[in-house]
Amino acid sequence: MLNKKSVDDINVKGQKVLVRCDFNVPLKEGKITDENRLVAALPTIKKLIADGGKVILCSHLGKPKGEPKPELSLAPVAARLSELLGQKVKFAADPEVVGPNAKAAVEAMKDGEVVLLENTRYRAEETKNGEAFSKELASLCDVVVNDAFGTAHRAHCSNVGVTQFVDTAVVGYLMQKEIDFLGNAVNNPERPFVAILGGAKVADKLNVINNLLEKCDTLIIGGGMAYTFLKAQGKEVGKSLLDESKIDYCKEMIEKAEKMGKKLLLPVDAVVADGFPSPIDAEIQVEVVSADEIPADKEALDIGPATAALYAEAAKTAKTVVWNGPMGVFENPILAKGTIAVAEALAETDATTIIGGGDSAAAVNQLGFGDKMSHISTGGGASLEFLEGKELPGVAAANDK
Repeated sequence: MLNKKSVDDINVKGQKVLVRCDFNVPLKEGKITDENRLVAALPTIKKLIADGGKVILCSHLGKPKGEPKPELSLAPVAARLSELLGQKVKFAADPEVVGPNAKAAVEAMKDGEVVLLENTRYRAEETKNGEAFSKELASLCDVVVNDAFGTAHRAHCSNVGVTQFVDTAVVGYLMQKEIDFLGNAVNNPERPFVAILGGAKVADKLNVINNLLEKCDTLIIGGGMAYTFLKAQGKEVGKSLLDESKIDYCKEMIEKAEKMGKKLLLPVDAVVADGFPSPIDAEIQVEVVSADEIPADKEALDIGPATAALYAEAAKTAKTVVWNGPMGVFENPILAKGTIAVAEALAETDATTIIGGGDSAAAVNQLGFGDKMSHISTGGGASLEFLEGKELPGVAAANDK
């Protein structure tokens, strides 16, 4: 899965290139409120324009569930992309995506021009990988470039189905970067390799915990899922998040780490309160207690300062660090200290630091540490499945080198 052809391995001069991008951007009253995903797509698009390709962009946006919804149209994306690229991006406004507008626009294209298709999820078949829609998309192009890592874990028409009806399918720069960083971190890391897992639920990360235990030297557990591990050690966790059905699994993982000679670090202290803050950023009364002494009527909402120091120290000794999931309720300034401490430690280390999408990416960016990390993944679910060691359909569909 790690050895795929990329846009650097092909020459698209005079060819029609369908590029699957991730333009799933937040919109408010028709305005894009965060354009990170547009900016991230530019290097691949510019490369194809410079090579003289006829560049046809496609993406989904939100969940229109197979019917045209004007508020989820990609029209605002075409307008903003035109500004970012400094050239016109023609928008093909077909509710059926590959309709008369798209066909006419593509037919009229000159080398180096750009067309954007309508939201691929306006078609119900998109998410079911239906053959008819895959063939329609393929009919527009000679080459497919997939640069949308955020949907790489899903087999849809625009990232998998379409590749069956064209000869050349490669990955773009964004996808290549994800494969290089996430793939190599898991399969060929520079050691010591430290993995940090947080977030709320053990259930979401079962296979990730298991896979990373086999690959890493030290596994650090924080966030809400840590308390099921502490419970598995026979500790009182009060009203903290607990997954009763996963206590035995956590025991198994603790034993597995011991058997394999891996370090498994769990919280030694916690920041507790009477309950979850409401609203999430509300002022809240907290105290720090030992992980052995969480009161029965309190809820642990962040790792404590001793744990933060322990985790930071472990991260600083690493050569490769993968981090997925915050250490506590980072949206609340009072409960963000654990997550900040880990982010600071990663910002200061010379190690390769990889942030696995989703909440951890949001946390690192919101706390201002984004530019200090080697790589921040653009896909939450996709990066989790990569870390689980699963094959991602969107990556697998590209031609091998």
